[in-house]
Amino acid sequence: MNREAINPSMPWHHIPDPNDHKLDELAERYHLHPLHVEDCRSPHQRVKAEESPDYLFVVLRPVTFNASCDLTFPMFCIFTGQDYCVTVGGAECPAVQTAIASARQLADAEHSDQVLYRLCDSVVDSYLPAIDCIDDKIDDLEDVVLNAPSPAALQEIFGLKRGLIELRRVLVNTRDVGTHFQRNPGSLISADLAPFFRDIYDHIARNLDSVETHRDLLNGTLDVYLSSVANRTNNVMKVLTVLSTIALPAIVISGIYGMNVKGIPFIDDPRGMWIVTAVMALTTLGLLGLLKKFGWF
Repeated sequence: MNREAINPSMPWHHIPDPNDHKLDELAERYHLHPLHVEDCRSPHQRVKAEESPDYLFVVLRPVTFNASCDLTFPMFCIFTGQDYCVTVGGAECPAVQTAIASARQLADAEHSDQVLYRLCDSVVDSYLPAIDCIDDKIDDLEDVVLNAPSPAALQEIFGLKRGLIELRRVLVNTRDVGTHFQRNPGSLISADLAPFFRDIYDHIARNLDSVETHRDLLNGTLDVYLSSVANRTNNVMKVLTVLSTIALPAIVISGIYGMNVKGIPFIDDPRGMWIVTAVMALTTLGLLGLLKKFGWF
């Protein structure tokens, strides 16, 4: 994206790299506060809206994600004055490029608040595909934890939980920005755009509700995973217990005949080996029948 003015009707400059010296030139031209310029260059700045006497400064965090639903939140800053707009950041963010392309359709816009609305609306719309991606991922994980729970599935669950926590934090701060637009529109946002900014707030609130629902679903998926693992462990312990119980009579009998004492029946009988083996087989079969009657297997 060219860093020069985008809109010929109204000075609008986009600077993809916040470290570009062009930002310092624009800060001097439009009297941008040094702290706000510093915020643009701080990669860990939170989402916020601050109003100065001559302009409105907004920091947004659009979301990008991949097929695994790994979420990242690049920073996108907006300076909105009475008759100009400066946007900073988002060089590698598709959501920012989409927002700018959407706002560029306002070719005849003479008021910066229209551009601000279109940018904010596009950034908020970028959250919905990420939420849908997480929704599909949770559906897949539910099938996995029911049929074949594994440590890899558990790792994916915790990865999604971390992503949802970060997404919720960004959405909560973005909701505060929407609240600021509604309660303190100031002189930079016209009354005609108030319903449109209220619509943005409604979208943010709806996204937050979806995130809370997905957190509950993910917690339920984690509970199902733990239950599945516990059931598999119980089944393994049951099999081991049955096998140990079946082998118990033979172990007892062989232990008795293994003692070096006198008077054990059939100890001197030439057929003693076969008799003892038959006794062990009969007791084992009798125990199997008893366990079958009790419903152990």
